[in-house]
Amino acid sequence: MKVLLGVTGGIAAYKACDLTRLLVRAGHDVVPLVTPGAERFVGAETFRALARRPADDDVYLHLTRADLLVIAPCTANTLAKLAHGLADNVLTEAALAHRGPVVVAPAMNPRMWSHPATRGNAETLRARGVELVGPDEGETAEGEWGVGRMAEPVDIAARVEALLGPGSLAGRRVLVTAGGTREPVDAVRFLGNRSSGRMGVALAEEARRRGAEVVLLAAHLAVPTPTGIETIPTPTAEAMLDAVLALPDFDVALLAAAVADYRPATAISGKRRKDDGAWALELEPTVDIARSLGAQKTAGQIVVAFGAELGADGLARKRRMLDEKNVDLVVFNDVGRTDIGFDSTQNEVVIVGRDEEVPVAKATKSTIAAAILDQVERLL
Repeated sequence: MKVLLGVTGGIAAYKACDLTRLLVRAGHDVVPLVTPGAERFVGAETFRALARRPADDDVYLHLTRADLLVIAPCTANTLAKLAHGLADNVLTEAALAHRGPVVVAPAMNPRMWSHPATRGNAETLRARGVELVGPDEGETAEGEWGVGRMAEPVDIAARVEALLGPGSLAGRRVLVTAGGTREPVDAVRFLGNRSSGRMGVALAEEARRRGAEVVLLAAHLAVPTPTGIETIPTPTAEAMLDAVLALPDFDVALLAAAVADYRPATAISGKRRKDDGAWALELEPTVDIARSLGAQKTAGQIVVAFGAELGADGLARKRRMLDEKNVDLVVFNDVGRTDIGFDSTQNEVVIVGRDEEVPVAKATKSTIAAAILDQVERLL
């Protein structure tokens, strides 16, 4: 496969050398497109040598047809150019001429990444079907900590392979639940939780990258709905249960949503006025979605439950879920920690199976999603 590799200005340009090696090792014909800004960090000849390009390459090679364009690192400046269709160097010219998958790995100062203009440019590209890998959280070159580091070359290369190949989950239908449900107390109040939906969205995107047909049941997400994935709003536990049971023909169900365990026994139709008295709420249990799916799953279907618990005792309870709910895997994460899980872009989990337990060290939720789907594929 012919891969155009764009490299833009930034200290992360040195990581693109490793990415070049990985792509060449995978058998791809790599065409480096190095911007003048990138050459301040790594020379174009370095990439030419790593890509094993002949000295007499066609000067218009960047305008020839390629199977995929990957830009790593991609600065805020180039991200803006891509979003607005500017073409002032060989890379941005190639981006306008390219017809096929595009992978972009942003890398910049965390404050630049969080700026509304940058986030808007990123969303514009996502809406066009561009795959964004990262950025990751960590320490940047100037010593700041935050989201802005370029994703690791191995993760970018894996995304490239997933887009170029038929996909390891091609022909499979994957059901994903994400977000936190809200159970109405009255017309304006609700019982809820801190789930952002990042884990479920990451799972849906990873399953799609592996070629699966994905249906996402979304409660209240604090992250954008993924582009190109069928998404059904399911704001309450009951709505999510109804949707899950209406979609029985799945191969894999990934139940990452934080579904309320209890809801008010009676919801007030209007708004309860504040007064000086106490307000007692009677709660009733909701129907357990994982247990319901486990009770009716057929041979060959895989059900993965998720459990947010505290410490070793919580892990022991998750082990019992395998039999109690007839599920195939349980993903345990410790919500007693403040650096992972809720409100974080990272997580650290233990994937509990019947024959083994796989601990996954602290990583981005997209990396955690890939590890979970690796275990699902092992069972399939």
